[in-house]
Amino acid sequence: MLLGDGRRFSCRRLLVTTGLTDELPPIDGLQQQWGRGVVHCPYCHGWEITGQRIGVLGTGPLSVHQALLFRQWSPDITLFLNDTVEPTDEEWAKLAARSVTVVDGAVATVDAVDGDLTGLTLRQGRSFELQALAVGTRMEATSALLESLGLTSQLHPSGAGRFIEVDATSATALPGVYAAGNVSNLMAQVITAAAEGVMAGARINADLIEEETRWAVEGRFGVFSAVSEATVSKIVLGQRRHGLDVRPSAAGLGSAATAER
Repeated sequence: MLLGDGRRFSCRRLLVTTGLTDELPPIDGLQQQWGRGVVHCPYCHGWEITGQRIGVLGTGPLSVHQALLFRQWSPDITLFLNDTVEPTDEEWAKLAARSVTVVDGAVATVDAVDGDLTGLTLRQGRSFELQALAVGTRMEATSALLESLGLTSQLHPSGAGRFIEVDATSATALPGVYAAGNVSNLMAQVITAAAEGVMAGARINADLIEEETRWAVEGRFGVFSAVSEATVSKIVLGQRRHGLDVRPSAAGLGSAATAER
């Protein structure tokens, strides 16, 4: 592995935990409010905005689901379709049943005063006051390193972004290369990503032990190995290598097995 500063490293296994990048829609003021008035996860940020006037910015097929998730934190939820989301008949029924307000039209700006979110404005000029805005980002695995090794990112079944596919042990399709956390699990929270890293480390450790044991059996660690010891013992000790003397007895009474002393 060659770093940007010219240093080179070699390894027998590689675990990549480079995470992901949240891609935001190109709306004026949105990026400036990211992590402040703009949130993305009802489980990560829901408690902090309990009971507030919350808007949900339509960005894709999961936006209706996102609006229903935030509905548990506040009775005042508005879903802005943003010329992007087209709810199905079933979704319309769910939104109505949960008293979620739905607004048509593309969003032009996310508005703030002195750095604090105040609402948003549609391209047609209508403004809405909000205390928080939820945005479903497109999540892209930070996978340039893995792709340089020949792996390809996959589209997530939800359509939320792209990730590197791994098996239950965090192994990728490339032997010796593992991935854990958000680079391979877009939905993982911090504690989940950390746990995946621990389990991947344990799998790598077990894999290395298996490899080193195989090398020992094959004699790759030097002249002494299980195979070479067995061969030498057979040549030198013959049948006695198992601790028994099966030679004819000295008294001429035929074969006898006596324990070696």
